[in-house]
Amino acid sequence: MMTLQNKTLAIIMGGGAGTRLFPLTQKRAKPAVPLGGKYRLVDIPISNCLNGSFCQVYVLTQFNSEPLHRHIAASYKFDNFTKSFIEILAAQQTPEGARWYQGTADAVRQNLRYFLQRPYEYYLILSGDQLYRMDYGDLLHVHVQTGADITLGTTPVDRQAASGFGILHSDAERHIFRFVEKPKDPKLLEELRIPPNLLKELGRPADAELYQGSMGIYVFNRQVLIDALANDFDDFGKHIIPASLQKYKVFAYIFQGYWEDVGTVRTFFEANLALTDPVPPFNFFDHINPVYSQQRLLPPSKVSGTQVQRAIISDGCIITDAYIDRSVVGLRSVIESGTTIRNSVLMGAGFYEAEAWEPQPGAPPLGIGRHCHIEGAIIDKNARIGDGVVITPNGKPANMDAENYFIREGVVVVTKGAVIPNGTWI
Repeated sequence: MMTLQNKTLAIIMGGGAGTRLFPLTQKRAKPAVPLGGKYRLVDIPISNCLNGSFCQVYVLTQFNSEPLHRHIAASYKFDNFTKSFIEILAAQQTPEGARWYQGTADAVRQNLRYFLQRPYEYYLILSGDQLYRMDYGDLLHVHVQTGADITLGTTPVDRQAASGFGILHSDAERHIFRFVEKPKDPKLLEELRIPPNLLKELGRPADAELYQGSMGIYVFNRQVLIDALANDFDDFGKHIIPASLQKYKVFAYIFQGYWEDVGTVRTFFEANLALTDPVPPFNFFDHINPVYSQQRLLPPSKVSGTQVQRAIISDGCIITDAYIDRSVVGLRSVIESGTTIRNSVLMGAGFYEAEAWEPQPGAPPLGIGRHCHIEGAIIDKNARIGDGVVITPNGKPANMDAENYFIREGVVVVTKGAVIPNGTWI
């Protein structure tokens, strides 16, 4: 008998320009941004799919897509004796149209002919830039049990956060009948609160001021998806879902686990640093539901004379006589003596200095030089930072642009492949 998983196609949205995450998306698609030292953002929804036995997955791409294509091709391979696949669908010109994806709904519409080639009954639409662990099987079972045409993943958010979400309002049976994009009016927010009887069912105080924020996760029945896209609407959250509330049975799946939209530099930065906590909100050390990624066969890291406080150190690093505090150190990172790294995310390197195919005469070697002080920063991959460099957001504007670095929301971001000469103060 076919399981729900076999009847379901997962679609991961990876085509946006990721402007809120710039400059980390300057040279790569948003789902290809490194996370947690050795992973990529897209590994999260893909791993959720695989751990739930949803093994038929398309990833839709468009912007700066080559690094994402390369990562998926190197990371996810299946044998020839199953129907499992994880495939890229890039934006393309066709006789039916030659325009780029205009939004999430338009991206699905342009590829609908591929999605309908097999007899899938359900379509699971996912975002490529969120950090969470969810059992999609539970989501699909709720969708079937309620007899829903569309099911939306929602998460309880407080009043302060509600103004940044699409807020859904449902009855106690979780039937959604109202959607408001980023509400700010106090009277409107009062009307959108989760009803007390539903709060009690969720194990929350009946007087809690909570709202159902949309997670950008959707389940559609086959014919409902076809009908819902028979228009020129561009986006699911802004257009398709509000228009569907009067036509279809739309229900909420309320997810109460850890979930973080890492779509901005600040949220991405803080989510990475939180991974260094003794008990992090997101646990990569889950052997039952692991996060999959590319297997690189790197040597263990070599750490000499270094003091480390709350840090993640990835494979293949060489760290000598340094001080590291609450930081993520990415693959192949080289940190020289006398250097302090505090509250920072180092994305490491894609190769070692001896493997560099494009020599840079006069530039510092790959990695972090001697006697540097780096604090409150993200150092993107393949950066070359010389001796005596100081990088800190202290005393600087919350947002500014420079040649080899940017400051976004109070976080200094040294760009991919940047060269920072000896003695530079940022």
